[in-house]
Amino acid sequence: MPAKIKFEIEFPIHASPSLLYQYFGTASGLTEWFADNVNSRGEIFTFIWDDSQEQAKVLQERPDEKIKFKWLEDGDEKTFFEFKIQVDEITKDVSLIVTDFAEEDEVEDAKMFWENQIESLKHKIGA
Repeated sequence: MPAKIKFEIEFPIHASPSLLYQYFGTASGLTEWFADNVNSRGEIFTFIWDDSQEQAKVLQERPDEKIKFKWLEDGDEKTFFEFKIQVDEITKDVSLIVTDFAEEDEVEDAKMFWENQIESLKHKIGA
């Protein structure tokens, strides 16, 4: 099995960190833009799309700052996906940094997937 490559994409978003965090740190927030439905029980989140569902475990969480998930079906120990809020100390500009992993020939598709998802998120929060 080929090793997956880690990548990061930064998205400037005009929203406060606490508002932004609600959209990826909670099941109801993720339902707004990421999946058709998301349920959470403790540290396990279940993401539901039309005809499939996947579960992810929360590996790390810092409210209003970041949350890191691990897909349970992904056998690769090193992979995860993370949403992290970064605030520029001088300008106070807010960015959302998405970190994910994909196989080498799928990195561009994965980046496009995230770009589309984050566009949808920005549209939801009017950013």
